[in-house]
Amino acid sequence: MFLKETISQSWQALMRNRLRSVLTMLGIMWGLVSVVILLAYGQGLGGTVLNAFLSMGNNVLVLWPGQTSLQAGGQRAGKPVNYKYEDVEAIRDEVPIVRGVSAEADRDFGFKLGTRVVSVQVRGVEMPYGAMRRLDVIEGRYFNENDFLEHHRVVILGKDANRKIFQGAPSVGQNVNLGGLDFQVIGILRGKIQDSMYNGPDNENAFIPFQLFRDLKNVRDPDVIVFQPTSPELNKKALAAVREVLARRHHFDPKDEKAAPVWDTIEDRAMINAFSLGLQAVLGLIGAVTLGVGGIGVMNIMLVSVTERTREIGLRKALGAKRRQVLGQFLLEALVLTFTGGLIGIAVAMLLAWAIPPMPLYSEFYKTSNHEGDIFLRVSTSVMLASFVILSLVGMVSGFFPALKAARMDPVEALRYE
Repeated sequence: MFLKETISQSWQALMRNRLRSVLTMLGIMWGLVSVVILLAYGQGLGGTVLNAFLSMGNNVLVLWPGQTSLQAGGQRAGKPVNYKYEDVEAIRDEVPIVRGVSAEADRDFGFKLGTRVVSVQVRGVEMPYGAMRRLDVIEGRYFNENDFLEHHRVVILGKDANRKIFQGAPSVGQNVNLGGLDFQVIGILRGKIQDSMYNGPDNENAFIPFQLFRDLKNVRDPDVIVFQPTSPELNKKALAAVREVLARRHHFDPKDEKAAPVWDTIEDRAMINAFSLGLQAVLGLIGAVTLGVGGIGVMNIMLVSVTERTREIGLRKALGAKRRQVLGQFLLEALVLTFTGGLIGIAVAMLLAWAIPPMPLYSEFYKTSNHEGDIFLRVSTSVMLASFVILSLVGMVSGFFPALKAARMDPVEALRYE
């Protein structure tokens, strides 16, 4: 009951000077709009960059052949390490915390269609590769087990590779000559915005079963090994276990990182998340400074209000009002002023976030038509919570010092004030 009465008195006090209160709330409103929009932009930018990076794959690690830098087994450092296909099978059999593993090799091939010959990078891959590397088929199908077991001559084309070879003509189900043999196109990949890659973007590549690749190019062993741990948290443990298998088979020290260099996309994802959070913190700080300027306006108005109501404060204290009650009255007035402006600011910020069009980041480069590579302002729950926390701090700081000044007034001196 006391709180309700105090809030009512605070509102009435503010309404006695409506123009002053409205102008003060405008400062708070604009400050909060800045906080919300900047945080929403930071979150949208971070999310777009992360999605572009994750197009590379779902928590995958890529191992390249390296060169030993440590002595092991009586051998000098500097020995080249070249992977064998049996290494992939050993990892599959001996490392249970690896969910999927695939050999991979790539070369340039000439695709002959009619009288035209088009050069396209072709990757020989195994069945788990598609799920690990996010090869989403938009037309046709992905490989099945029979394609690998029965050595079916099938090929999946990236979006740009398909356009380059068929030039807009229907392709799924059609045959194309590859390395002197006819291959059937069984699928076309969904175009992806890919900010991280090796050996070129997936959009420009073609994919065939690894066993067929070995027959076409007389390549027996993989260029790289791609694997995925059972959970992202096990990336270090899985990498150590895989290196143990490779070290035993190729006679190098398991701690020799240069013998089996790795690209750990899970670590990179953590770095991008840290970048995103850092960006949001910087943008949030800029918005908070703007909101702080509005808070100074609130403090100024409350100090003026305390001065104008000095005799009222003296009378209330003479009639028995305690210091904490006077403190609470003026602090609550500042909070009412702050949060009223803040609620209006949130409404305006959400309206602006809806009205501001997506800002291109990757879409212009990748020529997407669905705004996939654009930055959207994301007014999420976390953005609203952060804005509320900042607003609360500004309101408390802005109101505390004027309220403290009012609470410390001597009632006799206050009553004498003219």
